[in-house]
Parts: sequence; C-alpha cells; structure tokens
Amino acid sequence: MNEVYARNKIYITHTEQDVLRHKKIYLAGCGIGSNIAECALRLGFENFTLVDGDRIELSNLNRQNYDFKDVGCYKTDSLMNRLMNINPFANVKTITSYLTTHNIDDSIRDHNIAINALDFQSETPFIFDKLCQEKYRIPVLHPYNLGWATLVFVLMPNEPNLSIISTDYRGFEKKVVSFLIEKLEENTKVWVQDVLSEYEEKWQGQSPPQLSIGSCLAAGVCTNIMYRLATQKSVRSFPDFYFLTIER
Repeated sequence: MNEVYARNKIYITHTEQDVLRHKKIYLAGCGIGSNIAECALRLGFENFTLVDGDRIELSNLNRQNYDFKDVGCYKTDSLMNRLMNINPFANVKTITSYLTTHNIDDSIRDHNIAINALDFQSETPFIFDKLCQEKYRIPVLHPYNLGWATLVFVLMPNEPNLSIISTDYRGFEKKVVSFLIEKLEENTKVWVQDVLSEYEEKWQGQSPPQLSIGSCLAAGVCTNIMYRLATQKSVRSFPDFYFLTIER
C-alpha cells in the first residue's frame, strides 16, 4: 500500500505515515462525517468506527459524500463501501444505530481520536464529549458546516468543553454561530450574521442551510487536525477554534 501514499512525500514522512495507519478514529455521525472520513482515509488513516442510524435522503446529496444510488441505504453501510473501494486494506467497522444514553459507552474505548458530528437533538452529544474527555482521554473534534465556511472545535482531555457556550441542546447550533460571531473580524462577521438573521426570520424550526463548500472545508480542516494530533503536534483547543472561509 506504500504506493497509494507515494504522493504524500515531503508533506508527510514515512514514519508519520505509519503512525496515521495505526491510529483509530471514532466517527459519530456520518453526515458531514462522510466527507471527513474519505479525506482522512486518502491521507493515510486506515482504522475507522462509523456510527449512525440514519438512512441517506435526497436532501443529503448537496453536501454529503453519497451518490444517488445510495438514497434509502444506511449511511454507515454506504460510507464503509466507499472507503473500502478506495482502500480495501482499511479496517472499517460500522455501528448502524443512534447513540443514546444507553449505548454511548459501549464502543468508544481503545480509539485515539473522536469526531462528534451528532445532531444536537438530545443530551447525547454532551455525554459523548464528557466520556471521551474524562473517561477515555480522547481528543474530540466538533465540525460545523457554515455554508461558505467551516468551524471546528477541538476538545482536549480534561480541558474546557462546549458547556461554556450552553448546557442546553435545544437550538445549540445557533448558539455556536452566535459564539463565533462575537470573535470574528468585522468583514467576515457581517455575512455570517446576515445568514443567521435570515434563518431566524424565515426558516426558524427547519434544518439549517448547508453547502458542499462547508463540508469539503470541514473535511480538510479536520483531517489536518487529526494528522497533527496523531503526530503529536500542537493544535488549537477549545475555546479557541479553527475557522476557514471562502467568502461569498
């Protein structure tokens, strides 16, 4: 398989490539996680646990890493097949169910990095973070698709968590955007605020708008962070963050 990664030369050393190959990634949520998984696989990560109970819908195809033929299939199954078609030597496990307070602790252990791409429809994302940070001491990445941009938080073991933003899961994504707006430079803040205001005015209660741009940017940013964590390089940890935008 060394030939697969031959063009990673200069950017990634042979030693680092071997480190990536053995790191275990726990991916909770295969929506935006589907883009992240493929980018990480192509960089050289080869061990994944994919967790999601969702089936693919037509409305997913504008931004998630699935094909028309996948509609109606479980995201975990389709994503596993896609990854294995790229690298048949990868080790990809699937858990085709939603994480809940009853099963969330069963499968996290023995992983090196976790990605929390769960929907904030219950307390589960907060519990997931707490288990990773306090019990298993695993760094957790939180990626967000902001249309023309991505936002990624990195929660390190026993360091601050998202309770700084809010302890209530209801409307949490909007609270995240408000948290971001307070810290952005003025020229970027304007369009982010405009999108949030229009959403609150016209589309309140509906799924937030997302673009393929945001998903692809999130994949690149998260994969870079995972590379840095795996090779013991420094990362920006929460409440600091990664924000990458291609302004409209």
